[in-house]
Amino acid sequence: MNSTMTEERLLAEGCIGDEPHEECGVFGMYDLEGHDVAQSIYYGLLSLQHRGQESCGIAVSDTAGPKGKVLSHKGMGLVNEVFGKDEIGKLAGGNIGVGHVRYSTAGSSTMENAQPLVLNYIKGVLGLAHNGNLVNTPELRDELARTGAIFQTTIDSEVIAYHIARERVNTRNVEEAVAKAMKKLKGAYSLVIMSPRKLIGVRDPQGFRPLCLGKRDSAYIFASESCALDTIGAEFIRDVEPGEIVTVTKEGQILSNKEMCQPAGKHSRCVFEYIYFSRPDSVSDGVSVYQSRLIAGACLAKDSPVEADLVVGVPDSGNAAALGYSLASGIPYGTAFVKNSYVGRTFIKPGQSSRESSVRVKLNVLREAVKGKRIIMIDDSIVRGTTSDRIVTMLREAGASEVHMRVSSPPFLHPCYFGTDIPSEEQLIAHNRTVDEIRQIIGADSLAYLRIERLPELVHGLPVCDACFSGRYPVEPPKEDIRGEYDR
Repeated sequence: MNSTMTEERLLAEGCIGDEPHEECGVFGMYDLEGHDVAQSIYYGLLSLQHRGQESCGIAVSDTAGPKGKVLSHKGMGLVNEVFGKDEIGKLAGGNIGVGHVRYSTAGSSTMENAQPLVLNYIKGVLGLAHNGNLVNTPELRDELARTGAIFQTTIDSEVIAYHIARERVNTRNVEEAVAKAMKKLKGAYSLVIMSPRKLIGVRDPQGFRPLCLGKRDSAYIFASESCALDTIGAEFIRDVEPGEIVTVTKEGQILSNKEMCQPAGKHSRCVFEYIYFSRPDSVSDGVSVYQSRLIAGACLAKDSPVEADLVVGVPDSGNAAALGYSLASGIPYGTAFVKNSYVGRTFIKPGQSSRESSVRVKLNVLREAVKGKRIIMIDDSIVRGTTSDRIVTMLREAGASEVHMRVSSPPFLHPCYFGTDIPSEEQLIAHNRTVDEIRQIIGADSLAYLRIERLPELVHGLPVCDACFSGRYPVEPPKEDIRGEYDR
């Protein structure tokens, strides 16, 4: 993974600061009565757009039609840029389908790597959408290449699809093929798979990435987040368990294969799903994302109090934690920033010699709200520290007498190999620096992070992966950083 993320790139993708990025979101739907699913998948992807803004796609099939006929469309850009009425119209007639939104880092932003992937092979056709990142891609890819596989992409999702297809040749059904392939995969993967007559949801044994099951009338849905079910008026049924394979059959059966499930104590859900990635209106593994962020803010107020006049959040990710801080501290909660929601991915970025700051293009300060006040500013993270200093400066220039920064996650000290864009250690501002040194760099009057021992409180004690903070990886990381060569 090319982890150097410039300010312009971040802001072009709708981000304010140098927040980490999640790789993608998946959505699948199977209408047992034969109704079209493309439009519903479109709206589902719109609600998952925060998980990936680089590319997107939809693939559908008619379970009553010719076996193996799949209609698909994908492209670079946002969902509403890639899909218009004409594109959705061309997908009419499909009652089963999968969709995908993708984020990638520089160097792999290509049409070839857009998903979902559609494979035609001896047993028929597979459509696959993947969220996560494998750590043993080189070995798996080499195994396939030595037996004649030709790759069309540089993503590990294609490796997963190929291994499932190969196992399917010698198994009774696609679920068995998925289970056998899972024994080879190491790392993070939530999958939605479309076969000619089945829709399958898969979650890796650690449960790194979320995946849930829902129902609307005669249709069943898999989605990365429950907010996508709400968007299309579907009822949440349950989360797919870590290590579980859930199959929706043409008869409407919901079959579960838990061959790869581990004891609950060995799960490693990504804690940053709750801190930042997931939409606040989502519920993941029984935990409200919004409540998690309120708790994070309250913990900051208890552990790192400071006298101030106003608590504000850096939009949008810091708002709920800021409210939590306010409620716990009694300091009023307010709005200090106005976010320009109409600056898209492709806005003309200010050049190096321009007086316009990319941060200011996306974000402006309400002078009347902060002038003469002591401000507590809450953000979800500081990765490289490339924009925190500028936001602090903006508050000071608007008249804030003091700026105290509180961060609703612990310091990032280690890279992530499981689908999150946390770069190598030397690029992390917290690496080999004290909190006070970071405070001086960003120019705040005080700085405090969420204590790492507070993380279980955010998720009601669920086992989580905190490797980017602690260095304790639940799955052995690769011996060398292969994220650039096999990027998702």
